Amino acid sequence: MEIYEFDPGNQYYDGVFKSRYEGVARANATINLLRSAVENGQNVQRASVVEAEAKLLRAHFHFDAWKMWRNVPFVDETVTDFKLDNSTDILPLIKADLEFAIANLPEVQTNIGRVTQGTARSLLGKLLLFNKEYGAAKTQFDAVMSSGTYSLQDCFHDIFTTGGENGTGMIFTIQGSVNDGDGGSTNGMFADRLNHPHGGSPFGCCGFHQPSHNLVNAHKVDANGLPMLDKSYNNADVTITDKVDPRLDWTVGRDDVPFLSWGKHEPTWIRNRPFGGPFSPKKFIHEPNEKSNVGWSNVQLSPLNIPIIRYADVILMLAEAEIEVGSLDRARELTNMVRERAAGCAINGDGASTSDIADSSITWASYDVKPYTAAWTSKDVARSAVRFERRIELALEGQRFFDLVRWGIAEDVINNDYLPVERTKRDYLIPSGGFLPKHNLHPLPNNQIELSKVDGEATLKQNPGY
Repeated sequence: MEIYEFDPGNQYYDGVFKSRYEGVARANATINLLRSAVENGQNVQRASVVEAEAKLLRAHFHFDAWKMWRNVPFVDETVTDFKLDNSTDILPLIKADLEFAIANLPEVQTNIGRVTQGTARSLLGKLLLFNKEYGAAKTQFDAVMSSGTYSLQDCFHDIFTTGGENGTGMIFTIQGSVNDGDGGSTNGMFADRLNHPHGGSPFGCCGFHQPSHNLVNAHKVDANGLPMLDKSYNNADVTITDKVDPRLDWTVGRDDVPFLSWGKHEPTWIRNRPFGGPFSPKKFIHEPNEKSNVGWSNVQLSPLNIPIIRYADVILMLAEAEIEVGSLDRARELTNMVRERAAGCAINGDGASTSDIADSSITWASYDVKPYTAAWTSKDVARSAVRFERRIELALEGQRFFDLVRWGIAEDVINNDYLPVERTKRDYLIPSGGFLPKHNLHPLPNNQIELSKVDGEATLKQNPGY
């Protein structure tokens, strides 16, 4: 997938498709069970809230599938014949589920992790942004910001700690846990376990999802503490003399930099540096005292939550919407909120957080990040700044590819900015033929097309080019 040879026979596509519709099925089962109880005269407390929770989750899973494939069926609680075609735009149906959720969910839930009105508004705003309905998206994001429920936590890293993960900066998250008495390991973010450093690291396996040189270099800042929007950041790799955004060393493991409290990242932590590069993912790594006590290679299991939407994401999506409706000053103000928070902390010599980004124990980097002071003079300038900020703030959170596609710039960025330089630094990219227009959509899995057949004719139609 990383060399843009998407194949309908890839087993992982089938796994993603099944998991999304398993989520839809569970939401539908909840709705049907709820309605059956009400029809049988049971006094169901929170009935409207439960239905709203289920419809929001149904919307989330459908939207996730839509982002991957666009052409997918919508399955509601009334469907009994699941061999549906995929010729109808499902966004209006997802939107209806989210509007129901907005109307029926409270702003705050007693149980941590339950979805709220803010979750529904954030997800609807994101859907509208993907559909280029900027004014309508702005309305939803404005409501989230004005609710008073959310705020940026003091340190960028707070939201990626067990102490801060359910704080004011989180809107919608997958809850993780270890040592919770279930006797298993799936609660500990089992699907992400192979992304820990390999080899001689304390984790022992397996070094997947390695950050790119391009991403690391993108954290360079100029003399004013601002990103290099002219793309000159990638002319040379980061050195110790370069000034960099402090978010870099909360996000990426680099040699001789503290890897939280696990010790300094070392060359032996990488499986094959010429093949995959010298960096490790770091953003979702737990601390040593939080490791699991059960399971195979238990140290890889993590109690940390995985964000789906967080407040910084909403702020930057609102900044996008403001640009498109013509409010460049407001977009700059919003972007600066995220940048000013980024300046609030850095990793220190103990692998802990310090509010002084010039702390004397920091010997591996010179950190700097400052707000934009000059007015943005055009939409193009503003777009470049906000898009760059999304890349840095949300790195390794599964947003980048879908952002490039919805902005209509994936082919240009990947083929002209990323691959020509990156393939000279990591061997696996050498055979890549590059990004083609068909890659804006992923291929529907062959297995699902076969399962959809009625009298030998598939009801699911493959995406163009596959």
